[in-house]
Parts: sequence; C-alpha cells; structure tokens
Amino acid sequence: MAAVTSVQYFIERFSVTCDKPVSHLQLACCPSHCAVPWQDKNIRIYENNNLEPPLELTGHHSDVSAMVFGTVRDRLILCSASEDYVIIWDINHCYRQVKEGGIASGRVVGTLLGRVVHLSLCPLSSKVAACSGSRVFLLNAEKEEVLGVLKAHLGPVTASEFCPWDNNLLISTSEDRTFKIWDVRKGDILFESAVLSAYPLLSLFFVEQNSQFITGSGDGQLWCYTLPVDHKCRLVTKLDLSKLEQKHDRNLRKPSSPQNSPDGMTCNDVKGTVETAKPVLRIWAQKLQSSHASLQQRGCCVWIGSSDGLYLLDLDTSELLMILPFKGDLSISMAGSWAISNGLGGNMCCLATSLFGTSVALLEVNSARLDELCFQIATGFSVDEQLSVVPSSSLMTMSPLNAELTKHGSKPQRKIGVSCQKSVKNQPLVFHTQVKSSGYNTAPHRTMFRPKTNVKRKSHSTSTTSTNTKSLLSEYPSHFEAPSMPYANLTVSTTSTPVSSLQYSGDGKQIACGLGDGSVLLYNSSLTGNPAVYTGHSKAVNSVCWSHSKRWFLSTSEDPTLCIWTVNASEPVLTMGDDQFAKPIRSAQFYYLDKFLLLASGSNLMLYLYHLDTTRDDIKRYKQRSKFKLASEFSMKSGTDITSVSAINDFYSYIVLAAGADRSIQVFDMNQGCMATQIHDAHCRAVHHLTQNKGSPFCTQALESYNLFLSSAITDGLKLWDLRTARCVRRYESHVNRCHHCTAAFSPCGRFIATGSEDHSAYIYDTRSSNFLHKIPRHSETVLNVAFNPANPELFPLKVYKFFGGTPLYTDTSPEADSFILQCRSFRAIQMAVDWNARWKTGFVSSGRISSPLSVESSPTARNSAMLQTNESLTSVTLRLLCWRTTSETYIMDGICDFIISAAIDNLQM
Repeated sequence: MAAVTSVQYFIERFSVTCDKPVSHLQLACCPSHCAVPWQDKNIRIYENNNLEPPLELTGHHSDVSAMVFGTVRDRLILCSASEDYVIIWDINHCYRQVKEGGIASGRVVGTLLGRVVHLSLCPLSSKVAACSGSRVFLLNAEKEEVLGVLKAHLGPVTASEFCPWDNNLLISTSEDRTFKIWDVRKGDILFESAVLSAYPLLSLFFVEQNSQFITGSGDGQLWCYTLPVDHKCRLVTKLDLSKLEQKHDRNLRKPSSPQNSPDGMTCNDVKGTVETAKPVLRIWAQKLQSSHASLQQRGCCVWIGSSDGLYLLDLDTSELLMILPFKGDLSISMAGSWAISNGLGGNMCCLATSLFGTSVALLEVNSARLDELCFQIATGFSVDEQLSVVPSSSLMTMSPLNAELTKHGSKPQRKIGVSCQKSVKNQPLVFHTQVKSSGYNTAPHRTMFRPKTNVKRKSHSTSTTSTNTKSLLSEYPSHFEAPSMPYANLTVSTTSTPVSSLQYSGDGKQIACGLGDGSVLLYNSSLTGNPAVYTGHSKAVNSVCWSHSKRWFLSTSEDPTLCIWTVNASEPVLTMGDDQFAKPIRSAQFYYLDKFLLLASGSNLMLYLYHLDTTRDDIKRYKQRSKFKLASEFSMKSGTDITSVSAINDFYSYIVLAAGADRSIQVFDMNQGCMATQIHDAHCRAVHHLTQNKGSPFCTQALESYNLFLSSAITDGLKLWDLRTARCVRRYESHVNRCHHCTAAFSPCGRFIATGSEDHSAYIYDTRSSNFLHKIPRHSETVLNVAFNPANPELFPLKVYKFFGGTPLYTDTSPEADSFILQCRSFRAIQMAVDWNARWKTGFVSSGRISSPLSVESSPTARNSAMLQTNESLTSVTLRLLCWRTTSETYIMDGICDFIISAAIDNLQM
C-alpha cells in the first residue's frame, strides 16, 4: 500500500484573514454552515459545500468574542456575543431578509454582560449560558431576560455546557482548575470537584451514549467522569496527551511492524522537531466509519483538538489511535481554537484559528483517506495468526501436551526356595492385613446357610426411574444483578496475618484461603464450623488452586515449595521442594484437565507431569509415594522474571498467558511448544496479576467470551484484553491501586468483574462499561483478593448469623424488627457480598434463638442492613443485622445469588 501523507487527510476549503488576531476566539461550525468573524464586529456565515456568497450579519458594536450554533435540526440558530450584546440569529430567516433586499437582523437577549468568552445553547435552544468573568449568565433565548447568574468559581469561567439528556443540568469549568455541576432551575451547586491540575480547565464535552463527560486542561490532561442520577461524579479515567503520544510513537518504531506503520501518524517523526505543549482546546466525539471489523467494535472515540493537530482517542481503552498533525501547505501550522462538527457525506469539518496569526481556515477531514488510515492501524497492530483459547485443531505429534508419565512395571517375583532363604528379610507376620477371628468365642451356628431369595431385581422401565435431581447441575443465574451489599464477616486468624490468596472449588462448596503465616485454611462455602488447617510451608503462601476434579488443591509459598493436598488428610500428598526451584514460585495451577502442573519460577515456565498416591507406608511414613516429572520448560523471550501465569483448566486449551517484570504479556501455544505472540508495554508498570474468563460448569457462555482476560498493575488500573486481536478493549480505573497487589476476578456468567482496592473496598464493574456498578465498603484495610462463587448457592436462610462464629448477646423479637447482636474478635477478615435483587419467599429461621419469621426486601421501605461497629477499645467488632418485616407478608431468601468473597487486612489492634 502506498504511503499516505497527513496532508491528504486535511482538505482546506477556504482561509480568511482577519484584521486582528482571533487565536482564542470561540468559533462556530455545524454540518452545513460555519461562522467566521469579519471586520471585528461583523459575522460571515459560509455554507460548507458552497462558499460563495457568504451571509454577513451586522449588529454588534464591539468585537465579537464568542459564537455557537444550536443543535435543533429544523431550525438553524446562531448565538453571538460581544461586550455590548448577546444576539440570537435565525439563519434561515436572515437569508430570506437578504434575499428580499433587507438587512439581516437578530434578537438581542443580553446587554452589557462584559466580555463573553464562551456561549452554549441548551438542547432545545431555549436557554443560553454566557460565560463572562467568574460568572455564568443564564439567558432566555426567546426574549431579553436574565434567568439567573451562577457565581461560585474563584477564577474566570472558561467553558460551560448544558447536559444533552437533562436540560436542567449545566457544567462549568474555570481557570481555578475545578468544574461545577449546577441546577439551572434553582441555581444550586450539585457537585463541585477538587483542584484537578496546575493548569486551567479549557474544554468540556458530554458523551451521551455512556452518560459521561470529559474535561481537558491547558497541559494536555483529560478527565472522564460519570454523571449519575445522584450527581455524585465518579472518575472513570485520567489521560495525559503527551504520554499517550510517546507510547504511540514507541509502538510505531517497533522493529516488528515498521512496514505497516502508516505515515503521518506522529508529529515527532522528523528529526529536529520541537516538543510543544498540547492544550486540550476542543473535544468532539465521533464513531469511526471504518469497514474493518476490529475498528467497528471500538466504542466511544473522541477527537482532541490541540495546538499541533487532531488526536483520536479510544476512551474505553485509553489508547491513542491516530494523530493528524498540521503539515504541508496548510495556512495554519499552530491552532489557537477549534470548532468541530460532522460534515455532510461522512466527512468531518474543522474550523481552526491560527495561534500566532490572523487567519481562520475551514479544514475537512477526508473520510476515504481516514478509512485507509484506520485500515492500516488495524492491520499494522494485529497479530499474524488469530489466537483462541478454545482449540480448533487436534494435538500435534510432537506437542508437549502429549507427554506421559512412565509407570515402572512390577518387579518379577522372587523364587522362594532354600537357595534364597538368606535374602528374605525379617518382616511382620500380619502387617497391613486383618486376621479373621477363629470363632472360638462366638456362639455355634444354629441354622444352616440359606440363600437370599427375596432380592428385588432392578427394573429398566421408565416408570420406576428415580426422581432425585439434587445431583444435577442447575444453571447459574446470569440474568441476576451484581453483588451490592456486604453480607457476612468471618475471622480467619487471631494473629496479625493477612489473607494472601483465595479460591473457590469448582462446585462452589469449599473455599481455600492461603495465609501469610504459611498455613492454608479450608472452609465450607456456607462458612459454618471450624476450618480445616493445612500446614506445610515455612513462609507466606503465594497462591492456592483447586483441581478440576475437586479432589485436590495446591499451594505455593516463598519457601519455595509446592504442596498438593487432599481434603481428608492434613499432610500433603505431594511436595516439591527448593531443590527443584532456585526462586520462589510466583504462580502455580493445575492445567489441561489436571494432567499437568503449570508453575512459574524466575523466568521459567514449567510443565510437570505428576502421579498422586495417597497411601502411606507406616514404617517409612514420611516418604511420599507420589511422583512428578518435568515435561517441558519455557522461558520468557527477554529473560525477565515471570510475575503471573494464567491458563484454563476447565476444558482442553493450548493457550497459557505469562506476565513478565518487563511490563510485557506473552502468550504461549502449548500445542506447538512456543511463544505465539507478545504484548509489549501492556501497562506502565509490571503486571502483577492475570486472570481469564474461565466460566463455570454451571453457566454457559459464548465461545468468543472465553478469549477475554484481565491484567492488573500498580498505578495503572485494570485492563480487559481480547486474545484474538491481542489488544486492550476496555480499561477500569475507578478503584485505587497504588502499592499493593490487588487482584481481580470474572463472574461465572462473564458479565461482571470484581477487584480489590486500597480504599478499603471492593469494586464491581460491568464488562460492557468502564463505570463501576457497586462499591462494597466496610473493610478496615486494603482488599487484596476477590473470588466469585462458581455455583448456584443453596437455600440461604437468615441463620447466616451463625457464620460469624460469635456469641449472641441478646435477641429482640419485637413486632417491628427481628435482630440480635454478635460479638467476635476480627483481625483478618473475609467479607462476602450477596445480591439482594433476587426473589424471596415466605419461610422461617430454623435457629432456636429466633422463632419468628424474618423478612428481607430490597425495597426502600423494607431493606436488610448490616452494620459493623467498632468499640472504643478496638478489641472486638460488633455486627448488627436488622431484618424488617413487611405489613402483608414475610419473605426469606429463595433463589440464586452471586457471591463474592474479598480478603481484607484488618489491623484493629494497631
């Protein structure tokens, strides 16, 4: 494909030279027309497709300082402002006036407001917001009337915009580096941000499809916030335009794809180029009109107008897709202000002013050339061969997955005779067997043997088929809402020991917890009874993992050792010691339907075959009979240490993911026994956790969804990747992760993502949006690990109070509420959240302490609440649960709820 220069993307329609510099003037542009200041006090209206003759508007007595077009389709409205007037122009009516030989006139709606730097019209074009000084004037667009004055900023207001989906909301930005959300009807402040940057906020834009808004500053910083109904804005992502450009340039200079890097995508590809500041002058959203499938799947893309050109950003992934710099024979080399609009025919119209000159130019971005550039981007950064977690071919002959553990044959029997009597060692006579009693002490038989003649034969008829369906797997409720309320709290240690790892068994009936003191605890999923304790490590446990058969689980430690345990024995079935590993085992798991042990130590990724034997020799009881053998060993391409490994064990899969300390993610194809692809600079820091969408035996997902995986890095949030394209498809940054290794997990249905956070909470995201759905607080320290229950929970009555292992202090059986208090010490906690948006039926609590029926409702009038209270001495935690009755009927939980367990570090004694 021939190289395409950036000049061909900009088509300069016309250029106008003004009498004075208009570098920071707010321009106006719509799909059909554009407005340009003329002779300081007049305005010229140009048609984008037919530039002559322009319509000239006169009426201002001072220099025009701001202009904006309305968004109503059937009416073309222009609002202009100067120090004397704010005028509304009906462009179609002005055309008719000029055609009839008259002079175009407008309607004055504001007088002597000062120098107006920014104008905005509401979606219905009935209100005008004029920014003058530190105030925002709300004007009636139909007549000269001041509806209100919004004054709260400490500096000059730079921009204000009406919310597209709520006409009564307005957001203003100021040089005081904050933004404020206003209630237009009352004039009240609904939300006020903190100081965001050292530079003033210059621009503002609403993203209607995501209910978000973006603001940018003079140093190239961008902040994306959600705008919920309660007006409590949440930060979705923060971007730095300069850093994104540097990363974009590094990707283009990679030796792996120099032939595919399209020209004109970076402004620093020429030697001697001076680095300039990149103020965010204008933000505009437009979906890519590309025929390439990978670009059609991208969500919200925004154009950023800066001083040196246009930047296209993907908000979902926080990636810089392309750069269109000013090059060639354009009349503008540095822009002072932008006005961007969707043009006719799929093109994008840009009206820009010169930063150091007096010219104004109308630039059109060619959609055909832009589509070629999009295609080059998609092909330049795509993998050579599309990978998939679900295998599409059979095993190769020389595949490492064909390895088998050779079993030693039985030794030949020794001949027993006189010649070999000396070789027979002394052994117990009746060892390992039970000697049947001779019967001397039993009563003699009175009756002879009688055969059993009344044995019922098994019938094969369908009428006598068993109706017991308890053993059948029920489907996971994928349509339920995400967990939202903390439900239970459990003490796992009486000493200051963190919970370092956590995992459910495949059937969801057991929970394995690795502790920092080297022990492993095994709980029932109902969290009842005392846990089983497994001790075999001398240092902190790094990870725990269940086998697919649910018979075994393994644990790794900093020793470095790996132990495989069975539920019924307190001693490990298999122990792999430090003689096999020079460095600690950072990650280990069962792989390929429990055929292999997959583990990472140092820079090596190893596959071990193993055979587990639970029998013990009572004489040599400390000698394990289980065997293991190294089947294959792989190394990272750069030789860096592996920080995390992930592979699917629930079905046959050839793909193994490995994250390195060099910030890369490598994908290994175990069928071919080599590295398939590598993702460079996956995060700005080393990836400390990888997890895949592994699904659940209780839930069915589309095959394509299994190709999603998550990566976590300190200070760089959480990224969602698509293995097929080896690119990031979404980014989550609402949680806090600055110094600890917080992990994440997929829900069994694949709809939700849970992650730990350092603000003493667990966050739950929707995979389809970057906004978090719920923030689960009530932890006393950093939440390190989270895990979803893979199976449907059983009937869960309110005797869950027993789960806390405390002692009930009193019981309140008043008609208004049923509650009691539990007292328990808590130094290391596991917190479980349950989704209350489920169906409930009438029932009774089986505990003898409360005999009256309880009700749990998620409605505002009858809600279950759980509150943790810490006493003054900080030696215990008191938990109070109130279950309010409804007036008509009582309910108890019936149905299936999502569970999430989040391990927390609790330092109440400090």
